[in-house]
Amino acid sequence: MANREKNKKTLLELAKLPENSNCADCGAPDPDWASYTLGIFVCLNCSGTHRNLPSVSRIKSIRLDFWDDELVQFMKANGNGAAKNFYEKCIPVFYYQPRTEDCEVLKEQWIRAKYERTEFTEQNKERPYTAGVYKGMLWKKGKDKGQFLERKFVLSVHDFTLKYYKDDESKGPKAIISVKDLNATFQPVKIGHAHGLQITYCVDDHTRNLFVYHKNGKEIVNWFNAIRAIRHTYLKTAFPTASDEDIKPRITRNYLKEGYMEKTGPLQREPFKKRWFILDYLDRKLLYFKTQLFVFFPKDAGELGVVFIGSEHHGYSVRECVPKGTRGNKWKCGVIVETPDRQFVFMCEQEREQKEWVEALKKVISKPMLPQDYTTEANIRRRR
Repeated sequence: MANREKNKKTLLELAKLPENSNCADCGAPDPDWASYTLGIFVCLNCSGTHRNLPSVSRIKSIRLDFWDDELVQFMKANGNGAAKNFYEKCIPVFYYQPRTEDCEVLKEQWIRAKYERTEFTEQNKERPYTAGVYKGMLWKKGKDKGQFLERKFVLSVHDFTLKYYKDDESKGPKAIISVKDLNATFQPVKIGHAHGLQITYCVDDHTRNLFVYHKNGKEIVNWFNAIRAIRHTYLKTAFPTASDEDIKPRITRNYLKEGYMEKTGPLQREPFKKRWFILDYLDRKLLYFKTQLFVFFPKDAGELGVVFIGSEHHGYSVRECVPKGTRGNKWKCGVIVETPDRQFVFMCEQEREQKEWVEALKKVISKPMLPQDYTTEANIRRRR
């Protein structure tokens, strides 16, 4: 007969081992659930997805549930490390592996891809998002009334483009977007759909946005990884001597910080206006838009302006302030960004947001500039 307390103690000790001390799927610390058919330790959040895969994964709490001796022995013989070696053996370099803070659809499809579809085992070579061309229907936010309309999208590695078609494909694409500066990030809250994907790109050095979703979680994640696949191929072509480790952060990225601040003009005598800001750590850009409502009114999806954030060594700095002599500002928590060309003054509504913006900007400023950053800086200066 199984000794309940002894088995519980054994499981808790197993969960503290370095290879098991983080969730096997999202990396969350101190997992206290386990799949006794896969032999892995997972967090509460990921255990919910495992419960929906009863044919491959059965879940128990290591603290609350009863464990038979043979199940404990199975967990001893396996663990997160062994599962990783088998289920994650052949993950493509570009494939996005979600973390704790990522949205649910990414984490769910990651778990399903590993254990239900065994996409990354040595035997499985079927990965549709690795094809040279990926095409299908996506629901795209329209520019006029802000309604989602079904459109055909085609992603092609042959000319490094993303195209979409309005109606008759024979009439040609509605837009041809270069993947050179393409970025994709899941924004379910902002877009108002659990599978909402924001696609950002550049036209004549100005940032534009598309907002799309697919009703099927697997399909929208396939689109995301197809974009990452073509971005990886493009970057390998553009930077042939760069390693995969150097390229991976540039494939796609989440933005370092987003939110509202008030902004005044160059003379600091102009009235403050509320704007939606996005800080891109990789490209060292602080972009601002008329409002976050550009999601609902895509005509406003283009940037109003951009501030290049260089390094401290090149004359850039940021600090908290309480500006004097300004007018029109409703908010009182100031942030000053010094650049070689001018001083930018922003106002935050709360002190917490002020500190978050200063810390985020300091993170960019403390990063050494790369050769491509000088080109970005020069392009932004030329636009003024």
